[in-house]
Parts: sequence; structure tokens; C-alpha cells
Amino acid sequence: MDKKTIIIIVAAGLLIVGLAIAGYFYWNWLNKSNMKFLENIDDATSKITDSATKGVLPSLGVNPLENKPDINPADAGNPIKNIKINPFE
Repeated sequence: MDKKTIIIIVAAGLLIVGLAIAGYFYWNWLNKSNMKFLENIDDATSKITDSATKGVLPSLGVNPLENKPDINPADAGNPIKNIKINPFE
């Protein structure tokens, strides 16, 4: 091998190693900037949901069906529903 071929091979190798290192640092920088962006989105969505649900949701301690009227006609249909007769005795 002559000297030019060896220099070209070494230069290509250094270029590949340099690109790999630059790509690694770029990938880390990209992930860090995406994480900051996602944190900003999380903050914004939590603010929006807090303001959207303020005063809209009922309190959890109140049962809205506690004082419901008895309007089921099947409950009052049989006045002697508590009597049970076994025909096989």
C-alpha cells in the first residue's frame, strides 16, 4: 500500500468516529430539549385542567340519590310480597 491509501483510510476512520461522537452529543441534546418541552406541556395541561374543572365537579361527600322519590310501580304492586309459601311441604 502506498502512503495516499493509508492516509485516506485513516482520514475516513477519523471522520466516522468524529461523526459518531457528534451524533451522540446531538442525540443527548435533542432528548434534553424534548424533555423540557414535555415538562412545559405537562405544566400547561395541569393548569388547563385545574381551571376547567374548578367549580364544575360535585363534591365527593354528597350522594345525589340519597333522597330520591320511590316511583317504581313494581315495588308497590304486590302488597303481600313478604309471604313465602313452599308448595312442597
